[in-house]
Amino acid sequence: MTKIDLPSSGESWDAYWRGTGDVAAFSSGGVNHPTITGFWTDFFASIPTSSGAPGMIDLATGNGAVVEAAIAVPGIESTAITCVDISAAAIENVELRFPGVSGVVADALAVPLKDSGFDLATSQFGVEYAGIDAIYEAARLLAPDGQLAMLLHVEGGVIFKECDDSLNAIRRLRDARFVSHAIELFKSGFAAVRGADRAPYDAAGRKLASAVQEAEAIMTEYGEHVAGDTIARLYNDVGRIHSAMPRYEPADVLSWLDTMNGELDAYAERMSSMTNAAIDQHTFEKVCRRLEKNGFAVQRAGPLTPNDQDLPLAWVLIANKQRG
Repeated sequence: MTKIDLPSSGESWDAYWRGTGDVAAFSSGGVNHPTITGFWTDFFASIPTSSGAPGMIDLATGNGAVVEAAIAVPGIESTAITCVDISAAAIENVELRFPGVSGVVADALAVPLKDSGFDLATSQFGVEYAGIDAIYEAARLLAPDGQLAMLLHVEGGVIFKECDDSLNAIRRLRDARFVSHAIELFKSGFAAVRGADRAPYDAAGRKLASAVQEAEAIMTEYGEHVAGDTIARLYNDVGRIHSAMPRYEPADVLSWLDTMNGELDAYAERMSSMTNAAIDQHTFEKVCRRLEKNGFAVQRAGPLTPNDQDLPLAWVLIANKQRG
């Protein structure tokens, strides 16, 4: 693994990817919709391999969803694949899961590799987090006749809506002060169990009851699985612990609530990053025009929409780098 000095933004992605190395790529930070997997299967099956394995670079590789799809196709070898991510944890996981892959820890805006070194440059829901210019950085890495293939977050699409719903749900839970009221309840409740005045516990219970109602309203509006089940898990566990409070150690409960508080913040940060990274139609068309001005033939550009849905999952961008 090659590593260069990175800004602090890599730390938050390390926290996200740490511990996901043994999880299937398409269920960890990827999208397991068959339309997504089908896209990559068809794309890699179309790549000529008669003259040897193509050199491939996967940018903002995450947990290796694109790598997983690539090496499932005969003729594409892991030893010919380079993965780039700002997160060292992501690169460590990918190198463990796919022996032979070369990992580089770097910002997708400034990849420390030479021009024209690869036959394929790919990314799935990742390169756009670094900004639109990261797409042109990927283009720089392609050799003549090389191919760029990306799935990009689309503003207003299915994933965008899920992220926006999750972000709004967490904000509402924050505004209701669910966690802080739960902390107050358990602190006063454990004290009451030890013989302290019960009045602070009763007062804290009234405050939490209002926050509980808001949590229930959030899950009714957005569904129980909103925010990756984080809200439902917090809601259910607070109720379970409260119903058998004497069986728990106060320090353990309060530490758990502090952890959940951080998890909510981290999840909200990821959802905000995803919605901010999503690309509108005007910007997407501008990207395509700029690639064409810089010697690329755009083969496919448009929304990827499943047959059973009205909203797209992603923007598809496939372009060939022309000679001369």
